[in-house]
Amino acid sequence: TGVVPFVALLLLQRRPVAGRALLVSGSGCPNHGLCRSNVQEQTRRQVAVLNATAQELFSLYLKCQGEPFSSESDKLCNPAGIFFPAFRVNRTSERKEVMVAMYKLFAFLNASLGNITRDQEELNPMAKELLERLHNTTKTTRGLISNLTCLLCKNYNIFQVDVRYGDSSKGKSAFKKKQQGCQVLRKYVQVIGQAARVLLPHLSPS
Repeated sequence: TGVVPFVALLLLQRRPVAGRALLVSGSGCPNHGLCRSNVQEQTRRQVAVLNATAQELFSLYLKCQGEPFSSESDKLCNPAGIFFPAFRVNRTSERKEVMVAMYKLFAFLNASLGNITRDQEELNPMAKELLERLHNTTKTTRGLISNLTCLLCKNYNIFQVDVRYGDSSKGKSAFKKKQQGCQVLRKYVQVIGQAARVLLPHLSPS
């Protein structure tokens, strides 16, 4: 447990981790020179892209894992037993609360995508389309995290956020790696639609 500055936290996202950073607001926000003028619109587009492609990514993932995942996905990919960030905000929540919840969600997702991509490079190195989609989703997620970082700093002077990550799949069997990936991606499909519905109104042009 420790206080991890956003810059370090973003670097940390590049590898699968399980750890925490503390929520702090204060005078330590870096300058906002990195914020683009269209940061809100860019954030809207990134969330919309992730929402539009989540189901396709999950379906392709299942296809590439083969049996029994293709025919027993409801059972094997049930996400009830895995950690996933609670998402308790809604359209009536304060904008600040929504932005923090979004950061927690997408920081977790980014680390999880690192796990899944690493495992698929090992287990399905010839699944080029799946690997490309995983890399593209990760790229979009990292861009979104960067924009959320900017918005939290600029609007609320928040520069550290309490983030909990899921378990690494390192050392697990091939079956368990495939199962953990499909559980995370299934939960992602369920949550991203809700996240888009909640976040997009808060990013509408004023």
